Amino acid sequence: MNYFGLLDYIFMGGYLLILLGMGFYLKRLASRSLENYICGGRHIPWWMMGVSGMANFLDLAGTAVIISFLFMIGPRGLFVEFRGGAVLILPFMMLWAGKWHRRSGCLTLAEWNIFRFGDNWGGRFAQQMIVISVILFTIGMLAYLIIGAGIFLSMFLPFSPMACSIGLIGLATFYNMISGFYGVVYTDLFQSSIIIAAVIYISIKAFGITDSAEQISAVAQQVTGTADWISGMPRWTVDMPKGYEAYRPLMAIMGLYLVRTIFFGAGSGGDQRYFGARNDRECGMLSLFWTVLMTLRWPMMIGIAVLGLFAVHNLLPNHDAVAQASQLIQAHYPGTEGQAWDALISGLSHNPASYPAELIDQLKTLLGTDQFSGKLQLLSSQGTINPEKILPAVLLISVGEGMRGILVIALVAAALSTFGSTVNLTTGMIVNDLYKKWIRPKASTRELIFASWASVAILVIAGFFFSVTLKNINDIWGWLMMGLQSAILVPMFLRFYWWRFNGGGYAFGCLGGLVATIIQRAIAPELNEGWQFVITLAGGLAGAIIGTYTTQPTDPEVLKNFYLKTRPFGIWGKLKQQLPEEERIKVSKEHSRDLISVPFALLWQITMFLLPMLALIKNWKGSIITFVLWLIGGIGLWFFWYRHLPKTNFYED
Repeated sequence: MNYFGLLDYIFMGGYLLILLGMGFYLKRLASRSLENYICGGRHIPWWMMGVSGMANFLDLAGTAVIISFLFMIGPRGLFVEFRGGAVLILPFMMLWAGKWHRRSGCLTLAEWNIFRFGDNWGGRFAQQMIVISVILFTIGMLAYLIIGAGIFLSMFLPFSPMACSIGLIGLATFYNMISGFYGVVYTDLFQSSIIIAAVIYISIKAFGITDSAEQISAVAQQVTGTADWISGMPRWTVDMPKGYEAYRPLMAIMGLYLVRTIFFGAGSGGDQRYFGARNDRECGMLSLFWTVLMTLRWPMMIGIAVLGLFAVHNLLPNHDAVAQASQLIQAHYPGTEGQAWDALISGLSHNPASYPAELIDQLKTLLGTDQFSGKLQLLSSQGTINPEKILPAVLLISVGEGMRGILVIALVAAALSTFGSTVNLTTGMIVNDLYKKWIRPKASTRELIFASWASVAILVIAGFFFSVTLKNINDIWGWLMMGLQSAILVPMFLRFYWWRFNGGGYAFGCLGGLVATIIQRAIAPELNEGWQFVITLAGGLAGAIIGTYTTQPTDPEVLKNFYLKTRPFGIWGKLKQQLPEEERIKVSKEHSRDLISVPFALLWQITMFLLPMLALIKNWKGSIITFVLWLIGGIGLWFFWYRHLPKTNFYED
């Protein structure tokens, strides 16, 4: 079945031509130097990097995961995404983590470790461990993007999920290989305009689908079984379908995710955008703009969830038929689940003639012949509606030709933006901190650019190999956030706040966390995210403490240079006392304002994301309460932080 019309193909073809044209044009700028390739030569305006950050965080697979939770439990799905999708690390990057990295003058996070620990065995060990950690995380992230792109595109195209992923990721690989960080930022700017158009269209369409919140709540009750779907208040427990039972204790899950995010946020900020910023003020401004733009994601996602509720309600009102159809497929193909199930459903939908006629006839009897393919795509192996398919299902069922092409482009653009930023950051570390540092110190710029291209290709190939071992996008997203990314949480946090923490502690902390999470994944892949986090954290903490106290402290001169340039708060012994009294007062005021601003920034961001969702579903009482809380957070953030931002830097170089 062809889901696209002529207008759709014109829009999609034009998008691809513009993207490739920008890639070839920006190749010239990116190839001038390694600094240009990695962070744009520090010439890109802060507002463009803020737009790029938004496009980077608005990925296709993550959007599908968040929509699945919004579909199941309403606006409360935001609280599940405290694990990563709500990007609560942004306040910490905005208030201090971003500027602390920029002050180093480094190109990459790995190079920053030399600045922090010294160019000795400890610093170099720490440098290489973060390279290894980021490579592993990137491979996992690419696998996650590959699965998400495959599931999404296979609903529209007559190909398997893996074939769709190969086509999309192949295009993204070629484009990002040649254009570097310039390509990331400038195409993010172009792609963001498409994303904004999609947000406006979906929001208007979802807002007009019904006259009241009560109607939405009634339909949601019938489709998902969730009571009070329209509420934005977290509850102790929520109703969840098969396969998602681990998220029923919502408050406990939310609290765990929030603790993890606070610690990770306080140790983050090593993004290329901060290394590419020109001063402290730009670090704060790009983060502020980045956060505001991220708000656009949420009305689009709740809008798709609402459209999904009504689409499922109209298409599949009989839940027993859904379960029976799933059981029928399982009877013909026993044991099929995960990616194999997605591939099977795609085949049944697009090429029914290739499967037993008896099976197809029985499925049509159960589901009906009208929009049979769309109904079939919504089946999960659990005998329920597959919430991860709501995003593409809405585009198939609720969006007409022409606009369907634009929305598909917008979501593909989101996937390519995330891919580009992730790969660029990792490639920069591989070339600058591994290849140039150890293999070819005197390599020419041309050779380093070619090494960057090779790095991109190797990362993508590894991502494809890893993707075939995964079950679904929520499975890998949970492990990435609570396992693999948390493996470096302890060393990333301690490097800022404890003077005694050294290169050995950092390296062994990363190693301990990585070993713990990889063993957990190999032995107990079904373990819930809470225990994944505990095991990974314990491994990282043990490694960090053992490494710190079994190796020599950081050279006092290196430590002094780091402190005087960075000016962090925490346990810094006598280093702060070496500052002149006037400087100590100034530093203390900056630290106090940053710390006091944290709860206001978190309140402001969470309510800013929640407010448009509640308004779109016409929950006016909840919208008013949320608006008041947003004002409180915003006023506190302005009073304690924004009005004190300097014109350039807090301290003279």
